[in-house]
Amino acid sequence: MEKPVLHLENADIYQRDNLVLSKVNLTINKGGFYYLIGKTGSGKSSLMKTLYGDLKLQRGIGSIVGFDLKKLKEKEIPYLRRKIGIVFQDFKLLSDRNVFSNLEFVLKATGWKDKKSIKDKINEVLDKVGMKAQYYKKTFELSGGEQQRIAIARALLNDPELILADEPTGNLDPKTSIEVMELLNEIHKSGKTILMATHDYQLIVRYKQKTLKCEGGELFEVAQKTTTV
Repeated sequence: MEKPVLHLENADIYQRDNLVLSKVNLTINKGGFYYLIGKTGSGKSSLMKTLYGDLKLQRGIGSIVGFDLKKLKEKEIPYLRRKIGIVFQDFKLLSDRNVFSNLEFVLKATGWKDKKSIKDKINEVLDKVGMKAQYYKKTFELSGGEQQRIAIARALLNDPELILADEPTGNLDPKTSIEVMELLNEIHKSGKTILMATHDYQLIVRYKQKTLKCEGGELFEVAQKTTTV
């Protein structure tokens, strides 16, 4: 049987010294798509940060793409992040470089050396997000939606086993949010596993997936409502 991409068992999630989520139990298998919802301060971001190694897992069991979160050492974090793609709300692109250089920077930082392989990979991910023609533009010349497409392309560079999207539509208008969501759906259909933190209930209603909620210090799955909001 295939190992889950993400598995948490009685995991306590801390933000500094504060316990924000207790006894979290969660298993996500390959090809799953989950939304993560909850009010600001409910522990969503702390959970995400624990998953990509920004916060330490102090109590409980946690594994993600083959890494033990409890035993994760500082020097292993870059290797963990090669196997997961992270999409942030504020894009986190390098504004002094063009699109191609932004992606090249990530590949070189993760050990890619061959120029042709680098170029081919960048073209491949830009093609997937519909941004191949904009490879030469500086990131500040792009719209918010285009920047988020580049951020998604960047998350796909090392063919990740899991994509963690932290409020990927948080800075976008409703029309652009739908475009980005359509793109994430296509990526999911291609076989990728996605965990997406969001405040955008319109998207949850429109694109039905399993939904996890952080509330009152707990994480639980929410039953899908058939009625629209």
